[in-house]
Amino acid sequence: MSQMMQVKLLRVLQERRFRRVGGVDEIEADIRVIAATNQDLARMVAEQRFREDLYYRINVIPVRLPALRERREDVPLLAEHFLSKYSRKMLKPVREFTPEALRALGRYDWPGNVRELENVIERGVVLSTGPYIGPELVPDQVRTSPGFFHIPPVSVPPEGINLREVIAGFERRLI
Repeated sequence: MSQMMQVKLLRVLQERRFRRVGGVDEIEADIRVIAATNQDLARMVAEQRFREDLYYRINVIPVRLPALRERREDVPLLAEHFLSKYSRKMLKPVREFTPEALRALGRYDWPGNVRELENVIERGVVLSTGPYIGPELVPDQVRTSPGFFHIPPVSVPPEGINLREVIAGFERRLI
């Protein structure tokens, strides 16, 4: 969000009033904001790329939603939801996944998170000619993923890392 837009949003949130484009009257508004980002806003405030006053205005009840790779137990539930959604939408009688397809979906890291999973399921429904989605309908990069037992990339910041913490985190993910 540009600095100019941040100023305008902050003003509306503080004053609870706004003026429509081209309008002359100010309109009162009872506003609740639910904001989402994939950026580290605290870091952006420190780097002066996001207004500190706006940050504190919108950061009333922060909710962190972990990436899909951190909540693999949600993959089957989401996959079933998307299967139902797209089979209804496309009027196709696709009703379930084979165990092999579900295992492949569960092994993958989902760098594109829920949107990527949704696209994979939509693709499976489009290509399916029967009542189920098997592993042959799961894209190669998902099906051939080594799973979550690979070594994650580690970036070392200029101030260094605490090796014990890195190893403990890796052990927790493995376990």
